[in-house]
Amino acid sequence: MLLRVASGCGVWLIWLLGSQAVLGQVELPGAKPIPALQVLPHADDETAIEREGKELTRYHFGAELRRPFLYPVNGPSGRSLTRMGHPHDPYSHSHHNSVWVTHHDVNGVDFWGDHGPGKGRITTERVLRYEDSDDEALLQFAHAWQDATGKVLLDETRTIRVRPMEQEQWLLVIDISLAARDAPVTLGKTPFGLVGVRMAKTIGVHDGGGTIRNSSGGRDEAEVLWKQAKWVDYSGPITRAAIEGITLMDHPQNPNHPTFFHVRNDGWMGTSLTYDQERRIEKQAPLQLRYGLWVHRDVPTAERIDEVFAMFAKIDAPAAKGK
Repeated sequence: MLLRVASGCGVWLIWLLGSQAVLGQVELPGAKPIPALQVLPHADDETAIEREGKELTRYHFGAELRRPFLYPVNGPSGRSLTRMGHPHDPYSHSHHNSVWVTHHDVNGVDFWGDHGPGKGRITTERVLRYEDSDDEALLQFAHAWQDATGKVLLDETRTIRVRPMEQEQWLLVIDISLAARDAPVTLGKTPFGLVGVRMAKTIGVHDGGGTIRNSSGGRDEAEVLWKQAKWVDYSGPITRAAIEGITLMDHPQNPNHPTFFHVRNDGWMGTSLTYDQERRIEKQAPLQLRYGLWVHRDVPTAERIDEVFAMFAKIDAPAAKGK
């Protein structure tokens, strides 16, 4: 619409601006809402999950790696609450890859460490699917557990899901299905495996003054190491103004629930699936496991963690493709 004013110059200015507003816009009647959680593949076999444009975590699964892993694992402050490697022993603990899945003894083959002969490797055979939505982002992969000769001992389907929570917090759910390929496979009795979490240096009890707690009321390494629990929480300073942490949760349907936990005051926690006994995987009976990581702000009370655990325990298995 053309508005006439006393100044001829003014008339032309208003007409021009109005024309730009109309001519510079094209409607998209079929435009769909952008999902709050998005899966974004990157180069070099890396895939990120973002929430409203902010990266929460990234999955690394390149062929050169000994095992896939998630890094970073960003808390509400935007800083990663995990790190790569031990802060004081980076060489012999190079296998501490932020958040990872592996085992020390698979038919006698070491999939845990990086150095020395005869080590196993978890490779990626294919990407099965990526899914975005407001309520959940999903990654699913087919992995193969190979010995040093390249023989596949286990076929794994790994599903990684991220769910948003209040105050920039979020929940990471890892579903693991392990199937013997050609013959039964034994996971040997060991405290090393299956899920490991290497916390950021400043969160560690020793280095940052953080704290470890479990669902039974234990505190720090002396009271939490090798104890059974539903969950273990590791919280500590991540910036000069923020305290954040991760709660590692063992699903009630896992075979040794409540699991034994492996923790250290130097910033490490993990679930120990075979601390008490070996576990055999038959060809026609895959081992199904689920673990959760609640990425949170502050140091939550045990009561609040129990509430989150109860929510995690009710989460269904990932829907089949296309559902």
